[in-house]
Amino acid sequence: MASIFSKIINREIPAEIIAEDDDFIAFLDIMPLVKGHVLVVPKKEVDYIFNLDPATLSGLHLFAQKVAKVMDKTVKCTRIGMAVIGLEVPHVHIHLVPLRTMDDINFTRPKLKLTKEELADIANTIRAGF
Repeated sequence: MASIFSKIINREIPAEIIAEDDDFIAFLDIMPLVKGHVLVVPKKEVDYIFNLDPATLSGLHLFAQKVAKVMDKTVKCTRIGMAVIGLEVPHVHIHLVPLRTMDDINFTRPKLKLTKEELADIANTIRAGF
């Protein structure tokens, strides 16, 4: 069964896509830790990051770097934090989280519930940086 991320990649369910190329996609987390929380995902569905082949693993990080640099310019924060947890969805993904404090990347705290309009505004702001 396809992961929710594969369904986003295949446009079976909507998402606020930030950036995309042939191998990777970045989109807003719909249950973010903070506004501007982005997920970076390889299009190839693999469950565990260390099972990625070396080219895909390095490509994923280079793609995440491009997205993070744009986020740095467009999202009000001190820096962009990165986390790989890998337990919530069985498809490799990197969390890019705008940080103002260390607590902004605390995955045990309640997630934000943003409207579609708020998500669209955030996505448009980040996309404008490309």
